[in-house]
Amino acid sequence: MSERGMLSRLAESLFWIGRYIERADDTARIVDSYVHRMVEDPFNDESATCRSLFAILGIEVESERLRTSETLQTIAYDIENPNSIAGALNGAFENARRSRDYISSEMWVALNTTRNELPKREKRARDLGPSTYLTYVRERTSLLAGLTDATLSHDDGWRFLVLGRNLERIDMTARLLRGRVVSEDNAPDWMAFLRASGAMEAFMRNTREINDANGVAAFLMLDRLFPRSVLYSLNLADECLVEIQPISQRISSGDVARQALARARGTLEFIDPRQLIDQLPELLEMLEATCFRITDAVTDRYFRHEEAVVWHMEEGL
Repeated sequence: MSERGMLSRLAESLFWIGRYIERADDTARIVDSYVHRMVEDPFNDESATCRSLFAILGIEVESERLRTSETLQTIAYDIENPNSIAGALNGAFENARRSRDYISSEMWVALNTTRNELPKREKRARDLGPSTYLTYVRERTSLLAGLTDATLSHDDGWRFLVLGRNLERIDMTARLLRGRVVSEDNAPDWMAFLRASGAMEAFMRNTREINDANGVAAFLMLDRLFPRSVLYSLNLADECLVEIQPISQRISSGDVARQALARARGTLEFIDPRQLIDQLPELLEMLEATCFRITDAVTDRYFRHEEAVVWHMEEGL
């Protein structure tokens, strides 16, 4: 980090731009895989599959009988819900407004265009099916990620954005895999999980065993070269945390975020890949908890603002 540093509010906005764009992308990928599951299998329990999808995304539902249309309204189209696709893109837009002087004009135009186009895409999706909406979101979020890396200086602001992106990616990959572990009967097959992660071709270059559950899970968790794997994202997040430290701080033993990240990374680096599937439930819980701890630690250290001091008049005045 430079000696001058940057405004905490700007850093926070950039961090959440990265998280929200990644959340929209990953949610679209997950929803697409589950929608295909429901369409391709006429004997699939629609309500149970929808409930499994809500559980993955951490959304509580009270209805006993769920339908795909209602699920899509909540998870994809509800702009008031920050966990939905439209809500996440709206959150990215609002944070981009607060950091307008930092992000590039190309990023701003792309994000603004995407947000304004969503209602039209939603209307079309209700007539023709959700695939068109989900494909549009995935294409636009990929464009935004590319513009982020291509048009921003790779300084502290960019690092905060990339840190947010990778923390969200770790969390969402863990949620995707948890759906397979917790509700295997209603989850897509492993090939669909590879497609949802954009990992099909990369995985196939390494092995042809697409039905090897342990191999697929190991690739998504432990591969050091695939940019959407958990270990790759942990390594990149750690690089960002190192770089954003104040340059005058020569000892970083009190960095709670890096400590939590190091523990998670150490666990994954020394695990036996052949036994990964047996330990997957515990590992996924650990990763989700780690993302929460890192987010809280980064917020406490870099973003949280002190409340104004309230002055009390002395008695008798």
